[in-house]
Parts: sequence; structure tokens; C-alpha cells
Amino acid sequence: MRIGIVCPYSWDVPGGVQYHVRDLANWLIDRGHDVSVLAPADDDTPLPPYVVSAGRAVPIRYNGSVARLNFGFLSAARVRRWIHDGEFDVLHIHEPATPSLSLLACWSASGPVVATFHTSNPRSRAMIAAYPILQTALEKISARIAVSEYARRTLVEHLGGDAVVIPNGVDVGFFADAEPLPDWQGTPEAPTLGFIGRIDEPRKGLPVLLEAFPRIAAAFPGVRLLVAGRGDAEEAAEGLPADVRGQVEFLGMVSDHDKARLLRSVDVYAAPNTGGESFGIILVEAMSAGAPVLAADLDAFRQVLDGGRAGELFPVEDAGALADAAIALLRDPESRARLREIGTRHVRRYDWATVGADILGVYETVTDGAAGYAPPAAERGPARTVPPAE
Repeated sequence: MRIGIVCPYSWDVPGGVQYHVRDLANWLIDRGHDVSVLAPADDDTPLPPYVVSAGRAVPIRYNGSVARLNFGFLSAARVRRWIHDGEFDVLHIHEPATPSLSLLACWSASGPVVATFHTSNPRSRAMIAAYPILQTALEKISARIAVSEYARRTLVEHLGGDAVVIPNGVDVGFFADAEPLPDWQGTPEAPTLGFIGRIDEPRKGLPVLLEAFPRIAAAFPGVRLLVAGRGDAEEAAEGLPADVRGQVEFLGMVSDHDKARLLRSVDVYAAPNTGGESFGIILVEAMSAGAPVLAADLDAFRQVLDGGRAGELFPVEDAGALADAAIALLRDPESRARLREIGTRHVRRYDWATVGADILGVYETVTDGAAGYAPPAAERGPARTVPPAE
């Protein structure tokens, strides 16, 4: 099957949608499908052979974050050419309501279109206001996927229609088989906490964790907090008391390999996010690596953690409750072992072996329904090597 996938966000800036698109493309290619991904990317970004750059992206505030998007007349021309020359059996567009390549692809699409909705934003006035503009694009979608019940609810309430829920996928074995790094491992007296996320994005919750950390350090004087992610470490650490500042290690951006090793090494993984999450892929990665999870009680996190069975939950933005829960977990190796065991079983439903098969099933449904659609043979071209329009 010839599959075109549109990623709305810049390929060179890590994020859940980009990781999902990357892993889905690799899973499909490994199974013999011909895949091309169109995504924004800076000129000097090394790209996999299946990714076509649509040009540089610009930062835009979106859903409580800063997204790097690509939009405009030149982008529209590149999208049209990529679709025309690729002649895909199915076009899979991520976040089609985002003002980006995805919306442009919807407008330009012909033939079967699958759309995945990632955003959870129950009070998006912008999405409601934009509906008349989006309607003509959304009408071209043959099948809709939402990565969680909360993303589905946002779609239903703001744009109408419905979607099948298929969660984000994770290569469970990649995280489970990673080797812990001795330098990152703790001891009963000096345990290790982990956090991964953009440290300069408030909704990822690092300020809440740093506020809780002095109390955790008072209970465990040798405790360390490992923080991985892009952002200004000095600015993030400004509010920490001097006597515990040295126990917080900012690692900067880490590779996928090192992320897996970090998650395999920590005694507790903390997810203090404050909102705007539709899924929680990092929770699945942490459970895959065997890390006990302590997470803010967001609706999406509660769903990923099976209502709190597969991980501990604390009230959102409550640093005191976070500290109490972390101290209790660090003092109770049996509870941590129980969470590891439950989490290891629970994540199987998120493995690409399951998620990829479900997505492929959607592709097959829409292409079977479009059996009469046959673009002219003269228009067909190689899916992976299409250059962007100049």
C-alpha cells in the first residue's frame, strides 16, 4: 500500500505527534508498505529517507504550548505537488484542524483520507470560531481516529462527527530492553526521580516538581532528580534552595536511547503536568521501562494509568501532595514493585504490534470503500523521493 502521512509540527523539534508519526512510518515500512511523510523541517535537519521537507516552520502559540508550524501559499504548493506526485492509496493526516500542512493537505486531498486527532482542549474558542473555514476540509475525511477519549470528545464537541479511539503507540520492547545506567541509578537511601519534558513549558509541570523537591530531599537527603528536556536550566532552578540545587541534574536533550536508559534507571518517574494533555505517551514509555509512575490526576493520565491502578495519581498543581506521594512511594519498595508488575502488563495494549494493526485496519477499510478510485497511471510516481516544490 502507498501511504502518505502528514505531520503538522516541525520534525526537528521533539513532540508526541512527531514521535507517533515517525514510529508509525517505521512500523509500516517494516511491513513492506511504501510510506512518505511530509513535515516541516529546517534546511540543515538530517531527515530519514521517507521524510519530505515542506520547508521551515515558525513558532505559533497553540493549545497552551508553542508549536512550530508551516503555512502559506508556498507551503500549499508543496503540499499539492507532494500529493499529486505521490499518488497514495491512502492519505493519513494528523491534526487536520491545525493551521498547518495538515489543513492544507485536507484542502488538496483526493481519494481516501484518514485523520488522527491528538488535541484535547474542551474550551477551544478558536476551534469553534474556525469551524466554517475547516468544514470544507473536514468533509474530505473518510475515517477519523482520536488518540484518547478526551481527544475524541474535543472533536465531537467542537467539530462534530465522531472517531474511533486508537491510542498512541510505543515500542515496548525498546524501553523494556534498555540497559540501566549506573550513574543514574539510586539506592534505598539515595533514590532517583526522573522527569522528561520541555522545561520551559509551564504545562509540563516542572515548577510543581521543583517546589515539591525540597520536602522530598528532607525525607531522603541523598535523593537526586534527573531532568531531561530542552529549556533554560539556570532559569528553571532559580527558585530552588541552595542546599538542594546540586541534587537536581539538568541533562538537556537526550537521545531516544538515553531516554530509555534513564527511564530504566529511576526509582520513580514523575509527571507533574498541569493540563492540555490528550494522552500521555511518556507515561507509557515509563511503564514500558519498568519505572513506577507518579502523575498528576489529569483525565488523560488517569485513563492511561487505568484509573490509577498502573500508577499513583496526585491532585493537579498540588506540590505538597506530590511530595507526600513521592516520599510514600520511595519508602515502600513493595508498592513500587507492584506498580512495575501492573504497568508491564498494562502497556501491552499500547505496543505498536497492536496499535499499528488497528491503524492499518482503518486504512484497509477506507481503501476497500474507495475501490473505484483509480488515478491516471501517468500521474503515478515514487512515493519516497518526491522533492518539495520550489
